[in-house]
Amino acid sequence: MTSRPTATGLITLALLLSAGLPSTVRAERADREKPVNLEADKATVDDRTRTHTFEGNVVFTQGTLTIRANRIVVTQDASGYQTGVATSGEGGLARFRQKREGQDLWLEGEAERIEHDAKTEITRFYTRAYVKSGGDEVRGQYIQYDSISENYTVTNSADAKAVSSGGDQSKRVRAIIQPKTAPKE
Repeated sequence: MTSRPTATGLITLALLLSAGLPSTVRAERADREKPVNLEADKATVDDRTRTHTFEGNVVFTQGTLTIRANRIVVTQDASGYQTGVATSGEGGLARFRQKREGQDLWLEGEAERIEHDAKTEITRFYTRAYVKSGGDEVRGQYIQYDSISENYTVTNSADAKAVSSGGDQSKRVRAIIQPKTAPKE
């Protein structure tokens, strides 16, 4: 018998995630003021559309933010904000790593596709998604992290809107949330 996620179950998961993860995953704020550096085997630049495509062992860095992938496409809007789409290719995973604000800890994630929007500061992880912050971890088919509001959305389907109720246990959302110690007085 297959159990279908209930509204109460989804709300409970949302509360767990909001209680455990967001307070621990603030991105390094100074990163957005740093230059972007990219390394790749091949680069294609279209100045007319403000699109840069990097292929082959791509490494994107901006301050403490590092994204590694087989291919990254970076577009820039009229205001100068950049959006990057990193894909892994051939069954691999694109990887994301960024230092947490004011701490010597890192937010790390991986997925078949990672989208990072510098304007909204939202990062989306698609398919076989995994994000770790300190000892806390989440897994799902889709993870969205908003570094401004410090909120996560994790689903077992390809986006935040749909929730699959099938019996495929490998696609269930999984979370490990470490106990938080009370501050010492």
